[in-house]
Amino acid sequence: MSRPTLALAALALTTAALAAQPPRAVRRDIPITNAIRRAYAAGTRDSTGRPGRNYWQLRTDYTIRVRLDPATQRITGTETITLRNESPDTLRTISMRLPLNHFLFESPRAAPWVPAENTDGMPVTRLVVDGKEATLTNPRSTLARITLATPILPRATATIELDWNAKLPGGPGTGHRMTQRWGDTLFQPTQWFPRVAMYDDLRGWDTELYLGPSEFYNEFGRYDVRITAPGGWIVSGTGVLQNPEEVLTPRAREQLSHVLESDANTTIVGLDEVGPGNATAAGRELTWHFAADNVNDFAWATAKKFVWLATRATIPTKGPVPVHMVHLPGRAAQFANAGQYARHALEFYSKLWFPYPFPQLTLQDGPSSGMEYPMVINSNQGAADHETGHQWWPMTVSNNETWYGWMDEGFDQYMNILSDADAAGQAPRLDGLGQSYGRNAGNESEPPMMWNANYAGPSSYGFTTYAKTPLMLSMLGGIVGDSAVQRAHREFGVAWMWKHPSPWDWMFFMNRALGHDLGWFWNAWLFGTESVEASITGMRAVGPRTFVNVRQSGQMPSPVVLQVKLAASGNTIRPMRNAVMTDSLTAIVTWPVDVWFGGNRTFEAVLDFGGRAVESVLFDPGQRFPDRNPADNAWPRPQSR
Repeated sequence: MSRPTLALAALALTTAALAAQPPRAVRRDIPITNAIRRAYAAGTRDSTGRPGRNYWQLRTDYTIRVRLDPATQRITGTETITLRNESPDTLRTISMRLPLNHFLFESPRAAPWVPAENTDGMPVTRLVVDGKEATLTNPRSTLARITLATPILPRATATIELDWNAKLPGGPGTGHRMTQRWGDTLFQPTQWFPRVAMYDDLRGWDTELYLGPSEFYNEFGRYDVRITAPGGWIVSGTGVLQNPEEVLTPRAREQLSHVLESDANTTIVGLDEVGPGNATAAGRELTWHFAADNVNDFAWATAKKFVWLATRATIPTKGPVPVHMVHLPGRAAQFANAGQYARHALEFYSKLWFPYPFPQLTLQDGPSSGMEYPMVINSNQGAADHETGHQWWPMTVSNNETWYGWMDEGFDQYMNILSDADAAGQAPRLDGLGQSYGRNAGNESEPPMMWNANYAGPSSYGFTTYAKTPLMLSMLGGIVGDSAVQRAHREFGVAWMWKHPSPWDWMFFMNRALGHDLGWFWNAWLFGTESVEASITGMRAVGPRTFVNVRQSGQMPSPVVLQVKLAASGNTIRPMRNAVMTDSLTAIVTWPVDVWFGGNRTFEAVLDFGGRAVESVLFDPGQRFPDRNPADNAWPRPQSR
């Protein structure tokens, strides 16, 4: 059989297959799992998407003392955790996270994240609960358990005391947090202390192991942290430094007092200030004391030689806050614009969502150059905008990143598009994003976004967690308007500040805030991997009216949005009720998604502009709806060259 004959046969088979497609069943409700159903019954959450009348969350306050020994690359710590059981449940066990056990040889790890080195993990050498010695079950796992001799009653408080130590891994690891030091002169500890695991109204104790790529789900609380490092070593971290007079030189303290006066960079510790008495106060060892209220984590960094710069960001309704930068002397180029980028991010996102709620921000140099913690980003200028954005999601609105990473990374990717455009003095370009998902939809390696991201696999984690959300929000903006999406999302963030929303809370909140029943939309984007696959299959004029045949071959429906070009002359144009004229001869005509709810895959759009002839029609002119082959969205068909 010849090639042309083969091509015609294939086309005939494809056409026949499309014609034979069964009616499309459009699911219009939001699937409810047992966990969220129980939360609704208990009143901790409700279908408005807001926290329920009985919403609760635990609180964990940490007092930590840690000492760094650069010669052995080891930290040794003691901590006291005050756990406040605000739940209605009696706690008979406590789940504990020991994250540095990730570096034990036998620890399960998700590819392709490779630890820099295998260590002896995170030995806990003393454990006391309410004054009584206790033991850990699975002490060599990233998730251990304490069985309590005396259960913690509702509204009661327990005190946990631990001594522990760990070697910080160094070497050629792959992935954020997999390398936490450069040699023995720079340390960047993350996930570095034992902590109480999350306990919530949806699943009780969070039982997910720390596998590497997926991030975290933590309680809010107060952190009081003292870090002992060699004299001359600058230490930065989450929170506000409580004892500058004990660890900083008079010159550094004087320089800090002027940071909020200007957008210029102020040098706190310069290139030529090295060692005890010059970079820091005198002393063989110094203890740096940080405190942070209402945060869900703590990170820090220290180096034998840090250059320390500071500038300011001016937060709407709040005023100026300091932005600190610490970097190695040879890496000044990577921080040349870091203060400017962080300032813009803090100010822009404060306007977009709500004012930056923390008292300062620090950018820390080191091997992990793209990771976020409260008031701290391990970043140079390259990821400054993205990592600063995480101060809103999840450092203030704290979702379960391990399961639903798209609720922080995906939201962040979307808002980075808006920030980048603002910094360039341009309008954000969201057209084309939604349509582009048609090229990915149906890939067998892609899990739905509601799949547990901890097990998403290396081939799809990045797309599902980071890249897909902006595509989804592009389509949503194509339906209700981009400004409406951002307004509703802002209201959601304010409603859930310092709390732990689930995807269901977000979906139902957005439905209510936007005034649309979007169950069909959430089903398609979050619970599936389908696309619209639209086409215009024909157009004919009958008297004063033009009939346009629109087909959707995919399982995801969309509104019918047509760009109609009218003839330059003819009868007086009479605009249609569901049309908006964008110029004298061009109209955008819209029919709601409801036209597909009966199951039909074809829709006949009737155009009547008072008898003015229609020259051409284009489906989805904003390119917001997923479509593998946009070339068949126009009529007449574009001529191939």
